[in-house]
Amino acid sequence: MVKISKLVYISFFLPLICISQTLTGRVIDKVTKQPLETVAVYFDNTTVGTTTDEKGEFSISYTEAIQSTLVISYLGYEKVLIPDFRTQNNITIEMVEANNELDEVLIAYDDGLTRKQKLRLFRKEFLGSSRFGKSCKILNESDIILNYNKQEKVLYASAKVPIIVKNKALQYEVNFDLKDFAIEFRYVDASVNEFVLKTVAFQGTTFYKNLKNADRKKTLKNRAKAYKGSIQHFMRSLYNENLKDENYSIYYRGFKVDEWTYFKIEKVKDSPYKKVVLIDKVSILYDKKFQSSLRVLVPEFFVNSYGYYLPILGIYFSGDMGNQRLGDMLPFDYDLND
Repeated sequence: MVKISKLVYISFFLPLICISQTLTGRVIDKVTKQPLETVAVYFDNTTVGTTTDEKGEFSISYTEAIQSTLVISYLGYEKVLIPDFRTQNNITIEMVEANNELDEVLIAYDDGLTRKQKLRLFRKEFLGSSRFGKSCKILNESDIILNYNKQEKVLYASAKVPIIVKNKALQYEVNFDLKDFAIEFRYVDASVNEFVLKTVAFQGTTFYKNLKNADRKKTLKNRAKAYKGSIQHFMRSLYNENLKDENYSIYYRGFKVDEWTYFKIEKVKDSPYKKVVLIDKVSILYDKKFQSSLRVLVPEFFVNSYGYYLPILGIYFSGDMGNQRLGDMLPFDYDLND
């Protein structure tokens, strides 16, 4: 799940031995009890996925690195999420047909913005305006439903099918199953295309596919550049308690401070996670030039060695980290030893 706003919240090479485990199951229609073929089964925000066969059966392997939710997705059916997949095996998943009563709502309604304007705003805030974001192309823009609330100055987006994005610079095809998307503006003058951003928030499930040039030196270099200074990199460094070694400095009210005065980290017994408590809002400087801020509105959060953290809600980044969008992001299993 991804969430972003101007005070933004969204989410490894490690010398660990990862033991692979396999989860098997069968997907059927809840009413007819018939098997469903070609159902997508994947771990959210990773490159690990498969599809069901003609019997509705699937088999998917994972390691300790995979901590995200198992997603079962099929066109015309309600998506199924299984966060506790580690406790299950040989499962039967009954899928329910989706209610499509709210079909093409207000697509042709004159809400003050043209579809061209709305698409331009959506692309910018969904993909990002960085070099990586600008290299992205949405392959099925016609599937995106866009509505603008003129009174509240909020642009909403939805889609009945996953949004397919080709990231040329990072050589991923990203399938983003959009759940919520909203851009709130402080000021709008549509006649001159002036839009002053207030907040952006979006969430959904994501599956990454490596493209054919994924192993090229240029691609690997781009991915490493996207990773360094990212939220994922920061969270891994926080877990490993090596922020300084990874070129992070922590500031409080403009003054450089000892990072462990503000971040309190504690191991969780019999768990791959560490508990993190942030004493107060801090600023983060990466490599002496990239500036971000972190504000936490929950008493504590948890992070594992792969940079996966929870809860997502209540963890707010702004600045360089807060400006990251889909085009800058990498799957959770990026740079992991399987």
